[in-house]
Amino acid sequence: MPNMQMGEETNSTIGLTSSFEGKFAIKGAIRIDGKFEGEALIVDKVFIGPKGKVKSNIKASSVVVEGILIGNIQATNRVLLLPTSKILGDIQTPELIIQNGTILEGRCAISHNSEQDARELVENLYEQD
Repeated sequence: MPNMQMGEETNSTIGLTSSFEGKFAIKGAIRIDGKFEGEALIVDKVFIGPKGKVKSNIKASSVVVEGILIGNIQATNRVLLLPTSKILGDIQTPELIIQNGTILEGRCAISHNSEQDARELVENLYEQD
């Protein structure tokens, strides 16, 4: 699964009429069309469908959001926000794609170097001769 796309196969699903609460950690990909609330969602790839509602911090390699997310995203590969997505939270990722129509309130840190704070990195580069 190089990049998570709409319709891509997942090994876990929270269906449209289902809800889950708690801490959820899985290997592989999850699709959320229902509701998930919890302390953390730790997964390789996550797709939040257009009717999906998530209230949790997400740690993943790739995240695709079409629904509602209240929480922070920390992605090691990329984040894709589709036109119907609504997000309240901070995003940290090396690649962020925001399509027209997205609602986002939060801070975004785009950096390939997760070891160093982006602000510190840019300021240090500026000070170099």
